[in-house]
Amino acid sequence: MSPQHVDVGARNINSPELWIGFLAGVLLVLGFDLYLSARRGHGERFREAIGWSIFWIALSLVFGSWLWRRYGGEPGLEFFAGYLLEKSLSVDNLFVFVLLFRSFAIPPEHQHRVLFWGVLGALVLRGTLILAGVALVHRFRWVIAIFGAILVYTAVKIALHRDEEERAPADNPVVRFVRNHLPMVDTIEGPHFFVRKNGRLYATPLLLALVAAETADLVFALDSIPAVFAVTDDSFLVFSSNVCALLGLRALYFVVRGALVRLRYLKPGLAAILLFVGLKMVLYRWVHLPTGTSLAVIAAILVVAIAASWLRPAPPG
Repeated sequence: MSPQHVDVGARNINSPELWIGFLAGVLLVLGFDLYLSARRGHGERFREAIGWSIFWIALSLVFGSWLWRRYGGEPGLEFFAGYLLEKSLSVDNLFVFVLLFRSFAIPPEHQHRVLFWGVLGALVLRGTLILAGVALVHRFRWVIAIFGAILVYTAVKIALHRDEEERAPADNPVVRFVRNHLPMVDTIEGPHFFVRKNGRLYATPLLLALVAAETADLVFALDSIPAVFAVTDDSFLVFSSNVCALLGLRALYFVVRGALVRLRYLKPGLAAILLFVGLKMVLYRWVHLPTGTSLAVIAAILVVAIAASWLRPAPPG
Protein backbone atom coordinates (compact mmCIF):
# COMPACT_ATOMS: atom_id res chain seq x y z
CA MET A 1 0.00 0.00 0.00
CA SER A 2 2.11 2.86 -1.26
CA PRO A 3 1.26 6.42 -0.31
CA GLN A 4 0.87 7.24 -3.98
CA HIS A 5 -1.77 4.56 -4.36
CA VAL A 6 -3.67 5.74 -1.31
CA ASP A 7 -3.69 9.38 -2.44
CA VAL A 8 -4.26 8.93 -6.18
CA GLY A 9 -5.55 5.42 -6.83
CA ALA A 10 -8.07 5.47 -4.00
CA ARG A 11 -9.54 8.74 -5.30
CA ASN A 12 -10.18 7.18 -8.71
CA ILE A 13 -11.25 3.71 -7.65
CA ASN A 14 -13.78 4.98 -5.12
CA SER A 15 -15.88 6.89 -7.65
CA PRO A 16 -19.66 6.77 -7.06
CA GLU A 17 -20.11 5.31 -10.55
CA LEU A 18 -17.92 2.30 -9.73
CA TRP A 19 -19.71 1.67 -6.43
CA ILE A 20 -23.15 1.94 -8.06
CA GLY A 21 -22.16 -0.25 -10.99
CA PHE A 22 -20.65 -2.93 -8.75
CA LEU A 23 -23.63 -3.04 -6.36
CA ALA A 24 -26.09 -3.11 -9.26
CA GLY A 25 -24.19 -6.01 -10.83
CA VAL A 26 -24.14 -7.94 -7.55
CA LEU A 27 -27.88 -7.49 -7.04
CA LEU A 28 -28.53 -8.52 -10.64
CA VAL A 29 -26.61 -11.82 -10.43
CA LEU A 30 -28.07 -12.56 -6.98
CA GLY A 31 -31.57 -12.01 -8.32
CA PHE A 32 -30.85 -14.31 -11.26
CA ASP A 33 -29.45 -16.93 -8.86
CA LEU A 34 -32.58 -16.73 -6.68
CA TYR A 35 -34.82 -17.02 -9.74
CA LEU A 36 -33.05 -20.15 -10.94
CA SER A 37 -33.09 -21.67 -7.43
CA ALA A 38 -36.84 -21.11 -7.17
CA ARG A 39 -37.44 -22.72 -10.57
CA ARG A 40 -35.30 -25.78 -9.82
CA GLY A 41 -37.48 -26.88 -6.91
CA HIS A 42 -34.82 -29.29 -5.63
CA GLY A 43 -31.56 -29.22 -3.76
CA GLU A 44 -28.34 -28.12 -5.40
CA ARG A 45 -26.97 -30.97 -7.49
CA PHE A 46 -23.27 -31.64 -7.68
CA ARG A 47 -22.83 -30.78 -11.36
CA GLU A 48 -24.90 -27.60 -11.00
CA ALA A 49 -22.85 -26.56 -7.98
CA ILE A 50 -19.60 -27.09 -9.91
CA GLY A 51 -20.92 -24.96 -12.76
CA TRP A 52 -21.94 -22.15 -10.41
CA SER A 53 -18.61 -22.32 -8.55
CA ILE A 54 -16.72 -21.98 -11.82
CA PHE A 55 -19.01 -19.13 -12.84
CA TRP A 56 -18.45 -17.14 -9.62
CA ILE A 57 -14.68 -17.67 -9.68
CA ALA A 58 -14.47 -16.72 -13.37
CA LEU A 59 -16.62 -13.64 -12.74
CA SER A 60 -14.31 -12.53 -9.91
CA LEU A 61 -11.22 -13.09 -12.08
CA VAL A 62 -12.73 -11.08 -14.92
CA PHE A 63 -13.66 -8.25 -12.55
CA GLY A 64 -10.20 -8.23 -10.99
CA SER A 65 -8.58 -8.20 -14.42
CA TRP A 66 -10.76 -5.24 -15.39
CA LEU A 67 -9.70 -3.39 -12.24
CA TRP A 68 -6.07 -4.13 -13.14
CA ARG A 69 -6.43 -2.69 -16.64
CA ARG A 70 -8.58 0.27 -15.58
CA TYR A 71 -6.79 1.38 -12.40
CA GLY A 72 -3.33 -0.17 -12.63
CA GLY A 73 -1.40 -3.19 -11.41
CA GLU A 74 -1.26 -2.30 -7.72
CA PRO A 75 -5.04 -2.06 -7.18
CA GLY A 76 -5.45 -5.21 -9.28
CA LEU A 77 -2.95 -7.12 -7.14
CA GLU A 78 -4.59 -5.85 -3.96
CA PHE A 79 -8.00 -7.06 -5.17
CA PHE A 80 -6.68 -10.53 -6.04
CA ALA A 81 -4.77 -10.80 -2.75
CA GLY A 82 -7.84 -9.73 -0.79
CA TYR A 83 -10.05 -12.10 -2.78
CA LEU A 84 -7.80 -15.12 -2.22
CA LEU A 85 -7.43 -14.26 1.47
CA GLU A 86 -11.17 -13.87 2.01
CA LYS A 87 -11.98 -16.93 -0.10
CA SER A 88 -9.66 -19.14 1.92
CA LEU A 89 -10.94 -17.82 5.26
CA SER A 90 -14.56 -18.13 4.15
CA VAL A 91 -14.07 -21.89 3.81
CA ASP A 92 -14.25 -21.95 7.60
CA ASN A 93 -17.91 -20.93 7.23
CA LEU A 94 -18.57 -24.15 5.34
CA PHE A 95 -17.70 -26.27 8.38
CA VAL A 96 -20.31 -24.32 10.34
CA PHE A 97 -22.93 -24.76 7.61
CA VAL A 98 -22.45 -28.53 7.75
CA LEU A 99 -23.07 -28.51 11.52
CA LEU A 100 -25.98 -26.08 11.24
CA PHE A 101 -27.90 -28.16 8.74
CA ARG A 102 -27.21 -31.25 10.80
CA SER A 103 -28.37 -29.56 14.04
CA PHE A 104 -31.63 -28.25 12.56
CA ALA A 105 -32.20 -31.32 10.35
CA ILE A 106 -32.53 -29.16 7.24
CA PRO A 107 -33.16 -31.40 4.21
CA PRO A 108 -30.87 -30.92 1.15
CA GLU A 109 -33.66 -29.46 -1.00
CA HIS A 110 -34.04 -26.48 1.38
CA GLN A 111 -30.39 -25.85 2.21
CA HIS A 112 -29.78 -23.63 -0.81
CA ARG A 113 -32.53 -21.22 0.36
CA VAL A 114 -30.93 -20.77 3.79
CA LEU A 115 -27.51 -20.31 2.19
CA PHE A 116 -28.78 -17.74 -0.33
CA TRP A 117 -30.42 -15.47 2.23
CA GLY A 118 -27.54 -16.07 4.63
CA VAL A 119 -25.05 -14.83 2.04
CA LEU A 120 -27.26 -11.84 1.21
CA GLY A 121 -27.47 -10.89 4.88
CA ALA A 122 -23.71 -11.36 5.24
CA LEU A 123 -23.10 -8.88 2.41
CA VAL A 124 -25.10 -6.20 4.21
CA LEU A 125 -23.45 -6.96 7.55
CA ARG A 126 -19.92 -7.02 6.14
CA GLY A 127 -20.49 -3.88 4.12
CA THR A 128 -21.34 -1.99 7.31
CA LEU A 129 -18.33 -3.42 9.17
CA ILE A 130 -15.98 -2.70 6.25
CA LEU A 131 -16.97 0.96 5.96
CA ALA A 132 -16.51 1.37 9.73
CA GLY A 133 -13.16 -0.44 9.64
CA VAL A 134 -11.81 1.60 6.73
CA ALA A 135 -12.78 4.86 8.43
CA LEU A 136 -11.09 3.68 11.62
CA VAL A 137 -7.87 2.65 9.86
CA HIS A 138 -7.65 5.90 7.90
CA ARG A 139 -8.17 7.99 11.02
CA PHE A 140 -6.07 5.92 13.43
CA ARG A 141 -3.35 4.09 11.52
CA TRP A 142 -2.09 2.32 14.65
CA VAL A 143 -5.35 0.33 14.86
CA ILE A 144 -3.87 -1.95 12.18
CA ALA A 145 -1.52 -3.35 14.84
CA ILE A 146 -4.52 -4.06 17.10
CA PHE A 147 -6.30 -5.87 14.27
CA GLY A 148 -3.12 -7.85 13.67
CA ALA A 149 -2.86 -8.86 17.32
CA ILE A 150 -6.47 -10.13 17.20
CA LEU A 151 -5.64 -12.22 14.15
CA VAL A 152 -2.53 -13.69 15.79
CA TYR A 153 -4.62 -14.63 18.83
CA THR A 154 -7.25 -16.21 16.58
CA ALA A 155 -4.58 -18.17 14.68
CA VAL A 156 -3.15 -19.56 17.92
CA LYS A 157 -6.63 -20.46 19.16
CA ILE A 158 -7.42 -22.35 15.94
CA ALA A 159 -4.08 -24.16 16.03
CA LEU A 160 -4.47 -25.26 19.65
CA HIS A 161 -8.17 -26.17 19.48
CA ARG A 162 -8.67 -28.06 16.25
CA ASP A 163 -11.85 -29.65 17.51
CA GLU A 164 -13.49 -26.26 17.89
CA GLU A 165 -15.84 -26.96 15.01
CA GLU A 166 -17.48 -29.71 17.05
CA ARG A 167 -19.31 -27.13 19.12
CA ALA A 168 -23.00 -26.76 18.34
CA PRO A 169 -23.34 -23.53 16.29
CA ALA A 170 -27.10 -23.71 16.74
CA ASP A 171 -26.75 -23.03 20.47
CA ASN A 172 -26.04 -19.31 20.78
CA PRO A 173 -27.80 -16.47 22.64
CA VAL A 174 -29.37 -14.95 19.51
CA VAL A 175 -30.89 -18.25 18.40
CA ARG A 176 -32.17 -18.91 21.91
CA PHE A 177 -33.73 -15.43 22.01
CA VAL A 178 -35.55 -15.97 18.72
CA ARG A 179 -36.68 -19.43 19.80
CA ASN A 180 -38.06 -18.09 23.10
CA HIS A 181 -39.74 -14.95 21.75
CA LEU A 182 -41.29 -16.11 18.48
CA PRO A 183 -44.07 -18.69 18.10
CA MET A 184 -42.42 -21.71 16.46
CA VAL A 185 -43.38 -24.90 14.70
CA ASP A 186 -41.16 -27.92 15.21
CA THR A 187 -41.22 -29.25 11.66
CA ILE A 188 -39.94 -28.01 8.31
CA GLU A 189 -42.86 -26.50 6.41
CA GLY A 190 -41.48 -26.55 2.88
CA PRO A 191 -39.06 -23.78 1.82
CA HIS A 192 -40.68 -21.21 4.12
CA PHE A 193 -39.21 -19.24 7.01
CA PHE A 194 -42.72 -18.43 8.29
CA VAL A 195 -46.05 -20.26 7.98
CA ARG A 196 -49.56 -19.19 8.88
CA LYS A 197 -51.72 -21.55 10.92
CA ASN A 198 -55.19 -20.73 12.29
CA GLY A 199 -54.64 -17.08 11.41
CA ARG A 200 -51.35 -16.86 13.35
CA LEU A 201 -47.83 -16.54 11.95
CA TYR A 202 -45.25 -19.11 13.09
CA ALA A 203 -41.49 -19.28 12.48
CA THR A 204 -39.99 -22.52 11.18
CA PRO A 205 -36.64 -24.22 11.85
CA LEU A 206 -35.41 -22.69 8.57
CA LEU A 207 -35.55 -19.26 10.22
CA LEU A 208 -33.54 -20.51 13.20
CA ALA A 209 -30.94 -21.96 10.83
CA LEU A 210 -30.73 -18.59 9.02
CA VAL A 211 -30.33 -16.69 12.29
CA ALA A 212 -27.61 -19.11 13.40
CA ALA A 213 -25.83 -18.70 10.05
CA GLU A 214 -25.90 -14.90 10.29
CA THR A 215 -24.59 -14.82 13.84
CA ALA A 216 -21.83 -17.29 12.92
CA ASP A 217 -20.87 -15.09 9.96
CA LEU A 218 -20.62 -12.10 12.31
CA VAL A 219 -17.97 -13.97 14.30
CA PHE A 220 -16.09 -14.89 11.11
CA ALA A 221 -16.33 -11.33 9.81
CA LEU A 222 -14.58 -10.02 12.90
CA ASP A 223 -11.59 -12.15 11.83
CA SER A 224 -11.67 -12.01 8.05
CA ILE A 225 -12.38 -8.29 7.56
CA PRO A 226 -9.40 -7.10 9.65
CA ALA A 227 -7.23 -9.63 7.77
CA VAL A 228 -7.78 -7.95 4.40
CA PHE A 229 -6.29 -4.72 5.77
CA ALA A 230 -2.96 -6.54 5.57
CA VAL A 231 -3.08 -6.13 1.78
CA THR A 232 -5.18 -2.99 1.22
CA ASP A 233 -7.02 -0.25 3.10
CA ASP A 234 -8.99 0.94 0.08
CA SER A 235 -12.69 0.77 0.96
CA PHE A 236 -13.84 -0.40 -2.48
CA LEU A 237 -11.14 -3.08 -2.78
CA VAL A 238 -11.85 -4.38 0.73
CA PHE A 239 -15.59 -4.49 0.06
CA SER A 240 -15.46 -5.92 -3.47
CA SER A 241 -12.96 -8.66 -2.56
CA ASN A 242 -15.17 -9.67 0.39
CA VAL A 243 -18.31 -9.69 -1.75
CA CYS A 244 -16.73 -11.69 -4.58
CA ALA A 245 -15.43 -14.25 -2.08
CA LEU A 246 -18.87 -14.63 -0.47
CA LEU A 247 -20.87 -14.82 -3.68
CA GLY A 248 -19.57 -18.27 -4.58
CA LEU A 249 -19.80 -19.63 -1.06
CA ARG A 250 -23.27 -21.15 -1.49
CA ALA A 251 -22.32 -23.14 -4.60
CA LEU A 252 -18.94 -24.09 -3.12
CA TYR A 253 -20.68 -25.63 -0.12
CA PHE A 254 -22.53 -28.13 -2.31
CA VAL A 255 -19.29 -28.99 -4.13
CA VAL A 256 -17.11 -29.69 -1.12
CA ARG A 257 -19.50 -30.55 1.73
CA GLY A 258 -18.70 -34.26 1.45
CA ALA A 259 -14.96 -33.64 1.43
CA LEU A 260 -14.78 -31.05 4.22
CA VAL A 261 -14.39 -33.57 7.03
CA ARG A 262 -11.44 -35.17 5.23
CA LEU A 263 -9.49 -31.91 4.80
CA ARG A 264 -7.55 -32.51 8.00
CA TYR A 265 -4.88 -29.86 7.33
CA LEU A 266 -7.20 -27.08 6.17
CA LYS A 267 -7.73 -25.67 9.66
CA PRO A 268 -3.97 -25.48 10.40
CA GLY A 269 -3.54 -23.88 6.97
CA LEU A 270 -6.11 -21.20 7.78
CA ALA A 271 -4.38 -20.65 11.12
CA ALA A 272 -1.06 -20.16 9.28
CA ILE A 273 -2.67 -17.63 6.93
CA LEU A 274 -4.13 -15.69 9.85
CA LEU A 275 -0.77 -15.81 11.64
CA PHE A 276 1.04 -14.47 8.56
CA VAL A 277 -1.32 -11.55 7.93
CA GLY A 278 -1.59 -10.83 11.66
CA LEU A 279 2.18 -10.56 12.10
CA LYS A 280 2.41 -8.42 8.98
CA MET A 281 -0.13 -6.03 10.49
CA VAL A 282 1.49 -6.00 13.93
CA LEU A 283 4.87 -5.19 12.33
CA TYR A 284 3.50 -2.78 9.71
CA ARG A 285 5.87 0.02 10.81
CA TRP A 286 8.95 -2.10 10.17
CA VAL A 287 7.95 -4.80 7.66
CA HIS A 288 6.69 -3.76 4.21
CA LEU A 289 5.98 -6.73 1.94
CA PRO A 290 4.88 -6.09 -1.65
CA THR A 291 1.28 -7.08 -2.38
CA GLY A 292 2.51 -9.72 -4.84
CA THR A 293 4.60 -11.35 -2.12
CA SER A 294 1.63 -11.48 0.26
CA LEU A 295 -0.51 -13.00 -2.49
CA ALA A 296 2.15 -15.66 -3.18
CA VAL A 297 2.53 -16.56 0.51
CA ILE A 298 -1.24 -16.90 1.06
CA ALA A 299 -1.60 -19.03 -2.08
CA ALA A 300 1.36 -21.23 -1.12
CA ILE A 301 -0.02 -21.91 2.37
CA LEU A 302 -3.43 -22.81 0.94
CA VAL A 303 -1.96 -25.11 -1.72
CA VAL A 304 0.25 -26.91 0.83
CA ALA A 305 -2.70 -27.41 3.23
CA ILE A 306 -4.96 -28.82 0.50
CA ALA A 307 -2.21 -31.00 -0.99
CA ALA A 308 -1.28 -32.40 2.42
CA SER A 309 -4.97 -33.16 3.11
CA TRP A 310 -5.24 -34.87 -0.27
CA LEU A 311 -2.16 -37.01 0.31
CA ARG A 312 -3.02 -37.83 3.93
CA PRO A 313 -6.80 -37.51 4.25
CA ALA A 314 -8.56 -37.91 7.56
CA PRO A 315 -10.14 -41.35 8.02
CA PRO A 316 -13.84 -41.39 7.07
CA GLY A 317 -16.47 -41.41 9.72
